[in-house]
Amino acid sequence: MPSLPAVETLSHLPDSDLQNVLDLLFEPSPPLHALSLPVLRSATFPTYETLITAVGSQLAALAASHEPQHVEKLSEILCSHPRLGDKKVDSEQSRTEQAQLQKGGDDEGEKERLAQLNKEYEERFPGLRYVVFVNGRSRPAVMENMRQRIDRGDIQAERQEALQAMCDIAADRASKLQK
Repeated sequence: MPSLPAVETLSHLPDSDLQNVLDLLFEPSPPLHALSLPVLRSATFPTYETLITAVGSQLAALAASHEPQHVEKLSEILCSHPRLGDKKVDSEQSRTEQAQLQKGGDDEGEKERLAQLNKEYEERFPGLRYVVFVNGRSRPAVMENMRQRIDRGDIQAERQEALQAMCDIAADRASKLQK
């Protein structure tokens, strides 16, 4: 299993190592690298939690903007997370997290319903992907959350929930990946 370097060493690491840290915490995303590398390079963080909060603040600023290029960048970052239930998941962390969602859920009907909900979500919120911190919840509970968010139909609220979920996921990963 990969591990994170000591947080106090980050400002001295090469960009490739900093990109790897971001990838481990948030998912591989060149737009996130471009956004957050300057902060990781110029600031010292006492904990990974404060680093995640700083990145979350950058993402929140994108979400609050009405500039099309900021909205597009945020969408690209959010879409770096794989769809729930996808068979092909690139990052080891997401594979492990999604495996927890799959446990006890080999029902083909549930898999089809999840695929349909993913499709409906992405049609309702163009440019977004449903991101949630599963945190031990069952597949039916997660699908109910997805249904509620689709029915709410509020793209601004969706962006906020997705970035909060990304930060919650990153914090959980940081706790598991620190040396």
